[in-house]
Amino acid sequence: MEAVFWIMEATGHPKFPFRIKIIKGEEILLGLRVQDRWPGPRGHIFCLREDPEGQASLYPAEEVERVPVISMKRYGKRLAIVLDRAINKRCEFLFLTKKYKQKEGEYEQIFWRTRSNLIQRKIKVKLTAQGSPQLHIYIDKSERYPWSFRGCAVERKTLPAGDYALAGPEGLKAVVERKTFENLLGEFGRMPLLHQALGELELYRYSALVIEANYSDFLNPQKLRFYSPAFAARALAELQALHPDLIIVFAGNRKLAQEWTLRFFSAILAHEADRLPAGVSEALDRYDLPLDFKGGSYFEVREKILKELPEEFGQEDLRRHFQESESKPVQRALSDLQKEGQLQTSGRGKGRRWIKIRSKVN
Repeated sequence: MEAVFWIMEATGHPKFPFRIKIIKGEEILLGLRVQDRWPGPRGHIFCLREDPEGQASLYPAEEVERVPVISMKRYGKRLAIVLDRAINKRCEFLFLTKKYKQKEGEYEQIFWRTRSNLIQRKIKVKLTAQGSPQLHIYIDKSERYPWSFRGCAVERKTLPAGDYALAGPEGLKAVVERKTFENLLGEFGRMPLLHQALGELELYRYSALVIEANYSDFLNPQKLRFYSPAFAARALAELQALHPDLIIVFAGNRKLAQEWTLRFFSAILAHEADRLPAGVSEALDRYDLPLDFKGGSYFEVREKILKELPEEFGQEDLRRHFQESESKPVQRALSDLQKEGQLQTSGRGKGRRWIKIRSKVN
C-alpha cells in the first residue's frame, strides 16, 4: 500500500501561519490552513479548508515536517488520525455545518483537537442518535414469532440474509440474524452451514448476530444437553474469530434482543446524514485505510529487523541496513521488540548485541 503522509508547512499568513496536507502519492486527500502547529491542552484550533487554486498560491509554503500516517478513520463528522511518532501522534478534525443567521445557506466550521483538549475542556457528548427517526423494517417471512417494533413501518418479505433488516432507498442498510439459546445450540451440529449464513451477513456494511441468551448460559452444564461447556465456548469463539466483521451480541432474553436491534437500526439511520463534507468524504472513500493498516517507517523498521537482519546482530549491522534518518524508529522498534520478548540483548555500548528469540518471532 502506498504511503500516506502528514505534511506541515509554514505559510507566513498573518492569521493562518501553517498549512496541513495529508497526501497519498501526488494527490492531496485533505488540505487545511491552521492557526498553530499543534492543539494545546487549553483549546482546539480553528481551521479553514483550502482551495488549492485560490489563496494558497498567494502564500508560498515551506515544509517544516513530514510524518507517515499510521491510521486514518472516520467517525461520523470526525476524522481521527494517528501519526508515526512518539509524541503528538493522535488528533482529530471535527467538520460542522452551520446555518447563516442573517441569510440563506450554510457555512463550514472545522476544529482540530487532541485527546488532551477533550480531557481539559470536558466537552459534553451529544449522541447523534438521540432522536427517533422513522424506521422501515423488513421481517423475513420465515420468522414464526417475530419481534415487534412499535412506531416503525414493518413489512414481511423474503430476505436474502438475516431475519430482520433496515430498509433504505438503495436497498438494505443493515441486517440482523436472530438466534434463541436452543436455535444456536442446534446450529453447533452443522457449523459449516452456520458459517456460510454468517458469511452472507458480513457482506452488508452493518450486520449482527443477536442471541436471546447470556454467554454464561452456554457454559452452564445444566442447560447444555449434548455439548460440554468447553465445546460450547470453543464454538462461540470460532464464530467471532472467523467472522471478525460481524457484531455478536448476547442480549440475555427476547425483550432485550428486540430492544438492542431497534437501537442499532435507529443509530444507523441517524448517522446516515452525519458524514464528512463531500470533497473530503470522496477522497477518503478512495483511499480509506483499513483498521489493520500499519504504515510509517516504524513498522517498516520492525519488519526489517525481524526478517532481514541475522539471528544475532550488532551496531554495525544496524548501520548497514538503516539510514541515519531512521535512527529514532530503529531505537523504538528495538526497545519494543525487547519488551515483547522477541529480542534479548548482551553487552553494552558499541559492543551491544541483539539476539532474536526464534520461538516468539512471527
